Amino acid sequence: MYVEHLLLNIDESWTTLLAQEFKQSYFQKLNTFISDEKKNYSIFPPEHKIFEAFKRLPFHQVKVVILGQDPYHGEGQAHGLSFSVPLETKIPPSLKNIYKELSSDVNTPIPTHGNLEKWADQGVFLLNATLTVRANEAGTHQKKGWENFTDSIIQNLSEKRANLVFILWGNYAHKKETLINASKHCILKSAHPSPLSAYNGFWQSKPFSKANTYLTQHNIAPIDWKL
Repeated sequence: MYVEHLLLNIDESWTTLLAQEFKQSYFQKLNTFISDEKKNYSIFPPEHKIFEAFKRLPFHQVKVVILGQDPYHGEGQAHGLSFSVPLETKIPPSLKNIYKELSSDVNTPIPTHGNLEKWADQGVFLLNATLTVRANEAGTHQKKGWENFTDSIIQNLSEKRANLVFILWGNYAHKKETLINASKHCILKSAHPSPLSAYNGFWQSKPFSKANTYLTQHNIAPIDWKL
């Protein structure tokens, strides 16, 4: 399988957990779809970065989940972590707003780059609901099976872990709340940081300090959000 061979590089804690997903009919169809897309179009992120979030962070080390929707669809932007871009890439508008809220919330300088790998390496699982996209065409890989896969990820984290923080920005992410057991996890919801919606409740929502307060209360080391 095309997609499954990419999973050979992710942490074993994930492959063991998701072995049954790979056998599902939806995953077989997803695999065929991605294989066909790759023959005819450029796909982002690059093949070796599709499962970057899983490579960087073992299942048992996740502390915070920040859920995005689609990978960036511009050249050189997507690298497998939600909202993040490589060091040399221009910071996208939503991430600029995330940084403004970060600076206001935890009193850190606004970062000069868009790379969130430091967060991932500390336990922040930067998961997009859809893990691939056709170049320059937003949303082209939605409803092809990725959402089934990432919903399963969220459910597994909810069921098999405790005291995680789920940060859900925007209406799309809010719908994932039904997958999370609120009695054993912290769910932080607000508007999406996009310039089109940040005014509607993203500003002053303080997700970063609230996440750290919750982690500390449960004897879990907080995240150093400074980049």
